[in-house]
Amino acid sequence: MPRASQRRSPAAQRHADTVRFVLFEARPAGLTFAQLVRSSELSPSQTRAGLACLRDIITERNWPPLIWTFKDGYQFCADPDQLQAYEVAVIRGKLTEIRRFITGTVAPHAALCRSTGLSPQSGTRELGQLRDRHRAGAGR
Repeated sequence: MPRASQRRSPAAQRHADTVRFVLFEARPAGLTFAQLVRSSELSPSQTRAGLACLRDIITERNWPPLIWTFKDGYQFCADPDQLQAYEVAVIRGKLTEIRRFITGTVAPHAALCRSTGLSPQSGTRELGQLRDRHRAGAGR
């Protein structure tokens, strides 16, 4: 089965076209999410689906890159300096998210395993055993 990002429903593609049309009309200005919802006459969830689909198809359609900033909201952008600033901001955010995952989940898990004498894989092994027992019971 294809990944969710590769399953583009016709509805999501229509929403993406609507969002693209509204953003192209607003150029060079950007639109906040609330403005985008109002201008497109889509619901917030339809607008989110349209934005997600738009990000998936933007390259294959040779449209300009889509960025989001606090100041301007969503906008199509061709300025190399703005694009680089956006890319750096996104990467910094992702690195912070990964660092917090490591310091808040992975490191404490490893410390817990060291203090109890369990290996980090012991939980994985137990889950596998539960899965196997469940499958054996379902096969009856």
